[in-house]
Amino acid sequence: MVVTAPSSRISRTAAFWIVGIVFFTLMASSAAPSPLYPVYQQAWGFSSTMLTFVFAVYAFALLGAILTVGSLSDHVGRRPIVISALVLLIVSLAVFALADSVTWLIVARILQGIAAGAATGALTASIVDLQPTAAHGPLLNSVAPSIGLGAGALGAGTLVQFAPFPRVTVFVLLIVVLVVLTAVVALIPESTEPRGFTSRRHVAQTLRPRLSVPSSMRAEFLIVLPCLIATWALGGFHLSLGPSIIGTVFGLHGAVLSGFDIFTLFTAGALGAALLRNVPPRRVMTIGTLVLATGLVGNLVGLATGVATVYFVGSAVSGFGWGAAFLGSMRIVGEVTPADQRGSVFATMFVVNYVAFSVPAIIGGVAVHSIGLVTTGLIYGSVVIALALWSSIALWSAAGAQLAARRTG
Repeated sequence: MVVTAPSSRISRTAAFWIVGIVFFTLMASSAAPSPLYPVYQQAWGFSSTMLTFVFAVYAFALLGAILTVGSLSDHVGRRPIVISALVLLIVSLAVFALADSVTWLIVARILQGIAAGAATGALTASIVDLQPTAAHGPLLNSVAPSIGLGAGALGAGTLVQFAPFPRVTVFVLLIVVLVVLTAVVALIPESTEPRGFTSRRHVAQTLRPRLSVPSSMRAEFLIVLPCLIATWALGGFHLSLGPSIIGTVFGLHGAVLSGFDIFTLFTAGALGAALLRNVPPRRVMTIGTLVLATGLVGNLVGLATGVATVYFVGSAVSGFGWGAAFLGSMRIVGEVTPADQRGSVFATMFVVNYVAFSVPAIIGGVAVHSIGLVTTGLIYGSVVIALALWSSIALWSAAGAQLAARRTG
């Protein structure tokens, strides 16, 4: 049974696209501070180590929120969680706009991480709940974050370089958009029947940090696990090391160019997901991981030789693979997840994603000081290539085992 708000005049199909826009905006706001970090460093004089810490606190706040409230939407509904998260996100952006020291920057990133973590599982599950067809949900869940991250980085970079008040303008614009979206979300139908709670102990158990994957789908989840790690570690590579590579290795300066690298990666990802949306999920995931590995080889060749063109072409190719591989993994997980456990399963999935996105990037940021930027980038990229190839091998092995089982059966 699905609950639809009696007073809502917004259809489920329209609500599907509205939730997708919210997801896009959430991810755009997450990427928006990246081009501003050099501005903050110049203004406040903090070290690269402190910059790594700023990145880390966002990631760990986000993971903490996913682990504690990630499955809450299964119990209280998707809409209340999304609205609460959007309100907190607006507060975090206001802190960004008013920040006058690195301390307030850290506070803003913590609040933003909590908001993003609280919203991610509910938004992902809501998109699947509301999808017009079985193919629409995984596609939107793949395209919305990729385009959002790319557009947020490029848009913020453009405003930082050309708009007045670079530390304020981007956040004011995002606040206006999010206020409107919060009001619209309040009008859409609830997409699932909340399970509620049986007792206070049940509430405490729900909020206890844990990862939850039903036993019926653990085999499929383990198959997509290396793919999830590879795709999101690739994003962490570009968001953490990318701006330094563009400026230091290639001698290209300006917030727009730093944002363009991220935009290239994630826009190509959206294109990959859109073009391969009708390919069977295991095949599209295999294609995606192989293309991702090939493109990342181009990134590393460009990094080692100092040729920016090769690096940017590699970003486009690996981004295409990112989108295809992530779409395939989303479809595989979406197909086997019980409807009443989507919130918790997708929250678990995004815990994996953001650990892969953040932890290698933090380690890389620290390693730069001891082994250098180029060496760090080469090691980081090689590990991601190995994970992508491991994912392809796991899929082939699983397909071979299934075929052998059919023959013996």
